[in-house]
Amino acid sequence: MGIETEFRAIVVDRTEDADGKKSQRATLRVIDDAFLMPGDVTIAVDYSSINFKDGLALMGRPGVVRSWPLIAGIDLVGTVEQSADPRWSAGDQVILNGAGLSETHHGGLAERARVSGASLVRLPEGISPAQAAAIGTAGFTAMLSVLGLERAGVTPEAGAVLVTGAAGGVGSIAVALLAARGYQVHASTGRMTELGDYLHGLGAVELVDRNTLSEAGKPLQGQRWAGAIDSVGSFTLANVLAQTTYGGAVTSCGLAQGADLPATVMPFILRAVSLIGINSVEAPLPQREEAWHRLRTDLDLGLLDSLTQVIPLEAAFDAAAGILAGTLHGRTVVDVRA
Repeated sequence: MGIETEFRAIVVDRTEDADGKKSQRATLRVIDDAFLMPGDVTIAVDYSSINFKDGLALMGRPGVVRSWPLIAGIDLVGTVEQSADPRWSAGDQVILNGAGLSETHHGGLAERARVSGASLVRLPEGISPAQAAAIGTAGFTAMLSVLGLERAGVTPEAGAVLVTGAAGGVGSIAVALLAARGYQVHASTGRMTELGDYLHGLGAVELVDRNTLSEAGKPLQGQRWAGAIDSVGSFTLANVLAQTTYGGAVTSCGLAQGADLPATVMPFILRAVSLIGINSVEAPLPQREEAWHRLRTDLDLGLLDSLTQVIPLEAAFDAAAGILAGTLHGRTVVDVRA
């Protein structure tokens, strides 16, 4: 291929040693268009972001990347260069979250991408490309979670709503979205002293020490929350369910503590609590468009800017380590061309 097609990308590869032990490693490489997978839309990528899954992929952890070698990055925002999909034309600004990126299809931590146009969403008017990347999968997931609570009948008048992992990407935007809709938001974090002002600034009215939720608890506990958005899983989710009020609902969208759910059926049977799964990866196009429409109308973009940092592509590795260590808060945008 010609030199004009060369571009930078963070590529995850897997190796196997003489004993059969497999390991993953991500590196910043220069590749060309021949490396890309089939797709009907070619995009000049401007921005990606760092989410928990990106942290796992970039730090060589298993569970995200399922095809090797693979470009990392579960988000991308960019401009269409070529399209065989009639929905898209050269010059269109588009967003793609999930949809197999960095799992089975090359992702957004690269200067170019070739993808299926079927899951692309048009950049909403009034949202800049960098802001769209700041929203990213985290904000998209947070909005899907808010929509899930609304469909389950959890209104602001129903009572307080808890957000776990509140200082993370999903949690931060979930707190802001819920507060903007008039909910009384309780925010769970392990860094109450350090990040209390930050969470109150997003709209939280009460802080909850995550240590009060992270250990084994009784199957049914005092009823505290009409609803919750959980990105933590494991004992935390089990305790949240046990403390949800009669007829309440909890959305589950992450597993920062663990993928297990050491709970009983008692909250579901005795309190009619609903547990709603949120899958941002395979969300159908109508859900994607609804979520982005609501993000455009509901999210305070000035507030979003205040919780966002922008880093160059080579700094993605340090950000990935930080998000896994729990030292990163808010949203981290990757300017893939910097």
